[in-house]
Amino acid sequence: MKKTARAHTNIALIKYWGKSDEMLHLPLMSSISMTLDAFYTDTSFERCPKANEDIFFLNDQRIEISKSQRVITYVHRLQNMFGLKEHFRIDSTNHVPTSAGLASSASAFAALAASFAKAYHLDCSLNELSRLARLGSGSASRSIFGGFVEWQKGHDNMDSFAIPINEAPKLDLCLLAVEVDAAPKKLASSVGMKKAQGSPFFPIWLKQNETEIAQMRTAIAHDDFDGIGKLAEQNANEMHAINLTARPGFTYFEPDTIKVIQLVHQLREEGIDCYYTIDAGPNVKILCQLRNHQIIQERLQKVLSHVKIVFAQFGPGITYLD
Repeated sequence: MKKTARAHTNIALIKYWGKSDEMLHLPLMSSISMTLDAFYTDTSFERCPKANEDIFFLNDQRIEISKSQRVITYVHRLQNMFGLKEHFRIDSTNHVPTSAGLASSASAFAALAASFAKAYHLDCSLNELSRLARLGSGSASRSIFGGFVEWQKGHDNMDSFAIPINEAPKLDLCLLAVEVDAAPKKLASSVGMKKAQGSPFFPIWLKQNETEIAQMRTAIAHDDFDGIGKLAEQNANEMHAINLTARPGFTYFEPDTIKVIQLVHQLREEGIDCYYTIDAGPNVKILCQLRNHQIIQERLQKVLSHVKIVFAQFGPGITYLD
């Protein structure tokens, strides 16, 4: 039995940055994201009861077991949860720059969870599927849904999952993903999250989360582009300020990251509404309106002619390809 699922990646507008339980990937704070149409992962899961081993292919290349333990261990965990035991084959094609701050693990584990559940005919609700995806990668919980999504931090394994806020927004909002560096980031998100908690300002930011979640929900409900943009930019700045003030401090920013930030400030001074957000990595995502995306892209290319810029809009939730 083979089933294939497609999941799109997402960009957090209100960030999750810290875990209360590493094994269960339970977050210290809730988060709100936007699912993107331009970045996605297609994953096939095939049950192979007669095989002698588990097999994992990524982008048409077989990955050695020693280098795929995170994926293999995750599937074994799911199998144990449902009393299943047999070998399997995974074929995953990733249309996201891996480990570059574009949440490649979100779409990867969401697609894997969905194809696994489909292959085994599991009667999972979308919220339950979100919980399963979370066990592979926290942000994967949000990629089960399209549009605007909230991952509720919850208190335990059962109540920490994502819910849709609006899966088909009519809001004029698009995104320019500025790939400053497509190479794997030097500091893994899991490590960065731990280090960030050494900042004296981390507890303050944690308390601020509920307020910002409520404010973002209100902005989304009112189709308030500027409200969403300002909150997203502020929240990203807070997260990276926490990183800088950790003990010792660190940053994911590169010189070109700063150049993009400065350009966004300049564009706003010129009356072109746009806002930036940045996850764990050097790449910048610019939130803008459709009428402005071409001029913003042209200005970016003048400042940074070598960077790749990808245009994205709202993406869908989980879809099945067979």
